[in-house]
Amino acid sequence: MKHHHKLTVALCLIWAATILYGEMFAFWVPSLFTCSWPHHKSDGVESDGNFTKVAIVTDPQLMDKTSFRLSSKTLALELAQFYTDINMRRSFFRSVLPFKPDVVLFLGDYFDGGPFLSEEEWQESLNRLKHVFGLNSEGRVGDIPTFYIPGNHDIGYSRVASHKQGVVIDRYEKVFGVRNRRFMIGNVEFISIDAQAIDGNSKKDLASEVWKFVQNVSTDAQSHPRVLLTHIPLYRPDQTPCGPHRGSSVIDQRFWRHSQDQEVIYQNYITPESSTKLLELIKPILVLSGHDHDQCTVIHKSKAGSVTEHTLGTVSWQQGNIHPSFMLLSVPKAFHRNSSDPDKMLHTQLCFLPSQLFIYMWYLSLFVMSLLALLLWPNHGISFLNNAADCISNVMKSSFLSSVTKEKNEDENCEYEMVWDAEGSMHLVKKALQTPVKRQSDKPLVEK
Repeated sequence: MKHHHKLTVALCLIWAATILYGEMFAFWVPSLFTCSWPHHKSDGVESDGNFTKVAIVTDPQLMDKTSFRLSSKTLALELAQFYTDINMRRSFFRSVLPFKPDVVLFLGDYFDGGPFLSEEEWQESLNRLKHVFGLNSEGRVGDIPTFYIPGNHDIGYSRVASHKQGVVIDRYEKVFGVRNRRFMIGNVEFISIDAQAIDGNSKKDLASEVWKFVQNVSTDAQSHPRVLLTHIPLYRPDQTPCGPHRGSSVIDQRFWRHSQDQEVIYQNYITPESSTKLLELIKPILVLSGHDHDQCTVIHKSKAGSVTEHTLGTVSWQQGNIHPSFMLLSVPKAFHRNSSDPDKMLHTQLCFLPSQLFIYMWYLSLFVMSLLALLLWPNHGISFLNNAADCISNVMKSSFLSSVTKEKNEDENCEYEMVWDAEGSMHLVKKALQTPVKRQSDKPLVEK
């Protein structure tokens, strides 16, 4: 019982430490140990007052009935939604917000089946999104300015969006703002576009609206450096290396149009022509994108010069990337007029979130080990299996001895006694019988 008590206490302590780490401490690791604002790591360390700190998140893709093609109220779907939502909420509140960003930027794909959800289902997913990221009625993270760009899972590619424009586009813009916009952060102008429509049929409204916006931006005097925001990454040749942070294999270009209206059905990169045109007209010093669910850093060449594009990985552990991430961007509040390389003043830092899959695998492994320990340890320690084998052997020997006929020896005054040793083994020990001493007075009584 003493050993059993010690084992129980040890397992309780191990489980307590495991649960605390997996459910709490693991999400504090990025802000405490593994990540920091990139301007803190620059050669000339500058104070936070010189930079606007931007936290960037992409592709949460809240799971819904389109994720597994299950009805909305099935147990499997509700469990998946619960554990995915709670993981992203912990990641955002315990890993991202502790950095105290001045601005939060979302790069699209907030829902999984946004264009195909009914109004009621869309509102339910929107309420979940607000809960996960702590969005208020104005769509802000508390009092932090928050900006959004659309993703293909929010409004669909041009084929879907053009056929559901009156519903899908309207309800998106009502909550998240216009799809093509420009805004200032620090001393940098951010240009966000509806990348899902840019390669659509140029004669239709959605594509022409995007290009009209881009043309207007290009004709304005560029008094500030620009950053291009696009959910779908710019074109890159097949098998272009993505850098050391890439976890999965590089996906080649995939692009399909509908045969009749020439609208886009699917694409994983913007076409080469549109990519080149965007870089030449907007002249960004940095491009940020999502959509790929995995990290990728590439350098594009254009007439305006070389431009770095960072494709961010998804923030959700259920979207094919077991190492979810987010990005910290330090935007200077002022540029030096004589600075020939303003792009070098923009600092980025990729930060990785806890791997929820590994945490759950450790829970399962610890459960199995705990179960085995409770079954095997308390009675006989690690020699349980050896003792069990000895017991089985002794039982077989006893059965064999009992089956053998032995001639009785009347002269042998002895008996056999079963004795167990300290290890639990049984032995037969021959023991002599004590003959009672006969006395003279021990005479049989005569019946009267």
